[in-house]
Amino acid sequence: MPSTDRVAKVVLVDIEGTTTSISFVHDVLFPYAKNNVKKFLAEGWESSSEIKQIVQELQQVPQYVEYTSTLRVPPTEMDVQIIAGFVRYLIDKDLKVTPLKTLQGLIWQQGYETGELRGHVFEDVPGAFAAWREAGLRIAVYSSGSVAAQKLIFKYSIAGDLLTHLSAHFDTHVGHKQETQSYVNIAKSLGEDPRNILFLTDIPGEATAARAAGLQAIMLQRPGNAPLTDDQKSGQELIADFSSLHSLELPE
Repeated sequence: MPSTDRVAKVVLVDIEGTTTSISFVHDVLFPYAKNNVKKFLAEGWESSSEIKQIVQELQQVPQYVEYTSTLRVPPTEMDVQIIAGFVRYLIDKDLKVTPLKTLQGLIWQQGYETGELRGHVFEDVPGAFAAWREAGLRIAVYSSGSVAAQKLIFKYSIAGDLLTHLSAHFDTHVGHKQETQSYVNIAKSLGEDPRNILFLTDIPGEATAARAAGLQAIMLQRPGNAPLTDDQKSGQELIADFSSLHSLELPE
């Protein structure tokens, strides 16, 4: 079915490489978190139960023992310096670790609220969101970034507050993005037949997992995205931006 004739009830969007440039995430957000993590942890180390919970969860990450062994300190030893260093280590490896994503979201929140950060979205995103909403579709987000971080990107975007367009958010708490069960879980949470959900992503493994769960899936080839091999393109529907999807309609 051509994209212009496609029907759906929900558009489920990825963020990095789909609505937002990869460079914004890697060249702006990640460095901001790395540069501010020690200060952020120190400010709430004794008083914040949320930070204490995140630190406990970070210590359960398998890479924590490996990291502390390089410092020649026992894994049970913990202070702001060690945890901040471990967070920077995880960021450098771009590991999709849930407590890391939660902590990054809290750090970024400060940056957005002070005006130091503004969320990047591609130029076609606001118009597509408006068109889909006007057609009666729901828009949901599924990203490895925490739900809190997702909301910040769209609330404080360079195009203004786009959060009002979004009706649901999912992160790795629902499952990892290249696992079919994650998309089954999302469809159940949305209360929709998977066939009525269109997933937009830049990652072949995610598109494949979504289709295996019964969802429709289209891949974005945005500027700055990793080039796809012929094998990765095989069986995928590819588009450059959202403009061809403005005419999405609800099923009859």
